[in-house]
Order: sequence, then structure tokens, then C-alpha cells
Amino acid sequence: MQSVKIVRYSLAIIIIMLFICNSNNAYSDSQQVLITKSGGMNKTIFDGKWSYTEEWKESSLDTFSYNDGAEIQLRTAHQDNFIYIFVDDVSNNHFEKGSDKAIVCFDMNSEKPAIASSNDYCFIDILDGKSSFVLQGGSPLVSTSNFKKIENPLGFVGIGTVSDQNDRYSVIPHPSYEFKIPIDLIGRSDHYGFYLGVYNTHSNKVYSWPQNVVTDSSFIIPSPSKWGDLVSPDKSLPEFQWPILALVSSLAIITYMTRRSFVFHR
Repeated sequence: MQSVKIVRYSLAIIIIMLFICNSNNAYSDSQQVLITKSGGMNKTIFDGKWSYTEEWKESSLDTFSYNDGAEIQLRTAHQDNFIYIFVDDVSNNHFEKGSDKAIVCFDMNSEKPAIASSNDYCFIDILDGKSSFVLQGGSPLVSTSNFKKIENPLGFVGIGTVSDQNDRYSVIPHPSYEFKIPIDLIGRSDHYGFYLGVYNTHSNKVYSWPQNVVTDSSFIIPSPSKWGDLVSPDKSLPEFQWPILALVSSLAIITYMTRRSFVFHR
């Protein structure tokens, strides 16, 4: 009888933990960008566009649609020491080289301070620009959104160019941007604050994610407190999810207590 009670209590704990997991996943579907682990991103040809049909296939996809008909496809993946990001500005057929741009920002552990700190980094690609840029928070200058330019870290790649016939979403020429970001720079975490901004010079608009974040200038980076979340749901970047650990622990407790009770009542 005692062993039956133990099993029932333990099963109740497991059901509660599974409910928490499912609730978190349901929330994340609408509130977060989920990044996947990939085994093929090291084969990426960094030329700023979709170079061959299967190039970015092993990555997560998020599609962002806007009220004026604009559409952006975001692909994300991680492999070894890098996060890979592809920003496909699919609907922009009136692009301007040297002016259109994409920016992605990370806030380690999703701390989301009101003012950008030294744990916050942004990476900027300019369409057919001569170079890409890396910004770090912690600057006292409000005019630069409290970011400052730093030297590009070893291994970082940022390239933007015109994507065309090999693009999975549109063969009509349009801007696209590729990023290869060192994880050691932004900090190893399974959960980052995340911001995406794509500037279209022709329309003079910044298309952002989260989509409720509005900025009137391509030079202004919104406060990290307004960013969304980039999450590794399987904790492969870099550890297991705590509810799973709790589930495993519960199963271990059931096994132990059942065996103990059996021995006691023999």
C-alpha cells in the first residue's frame, strides 16, 4: 500500500512537470525565436546570399509579415562555436546598395536591461558594403543607443548582397544578409535577448522583430528591455532544460522508493 501511494505522488509530480513544459512551449511558439543545432552550417558559402538550394536547409525558420506587405524570412542555427543567421528581405525589390542594412542583437541570458550593457552586442551588415560592424553596449552616449563600435572578433563574418535564382523564397533579386557570430563573444547561453532590424532605404522603414518594436531611424537601436528571445529549446546551446532534469529525477525517485518499499515489505 505504501509503495502504491509513493508511485501515485511521483506520477502526480511528473504530470505537473510535463504541464509546465507544455505551457512553456506553447508560450514560446508565439513569443520566441527557436534556434536549432545543425551539422552542416560549416559548409555555408559566405557570400551574402542563398548560394545553393540546400545551403540553409538545416536551420530554423521564422517568417515575419508586416501590414504593408513586407516579408522577412529568418533562418537561425548553431554549430560548434558559432551562431549562424540568414536574413532574407524577400519583398524588397527596390533595394539600394550601400544603404540597406540588417542588424541582429544579442543580450546574454536575456537580462534585458533598460540601457544597453557590456553584455549586449549588435552585428550590422550593409548591402554590398565594404565591411560589417560589431557594436557593444555599455557606452555612456545616448546618441549611439549606448553602443560603441569594437574591433570585429576572430571568426566573425557578416556579408549582405543581392539574392536571386538560388533563393528558396523568391528568385526576384532582393537583399539578403549572412552572419557567423562567435558564441564566445556574446556568451554561452541557451537563452538570449534578441532583436532583428532590417532597414529599407526606398521605404525609409525599419522592419523589426519583435514586430511591436518601432523605431524611426536605422541609427537607433531599441532598448534591450524591448527585445524578444532567442531560445535553444533542447538546451543544446548549451545545456539540458531543467524540467527534463526534474522528470529524470522523478523517475529515479520512483524506482528507488518502489524498490525500497518492496524490500521493506518482503
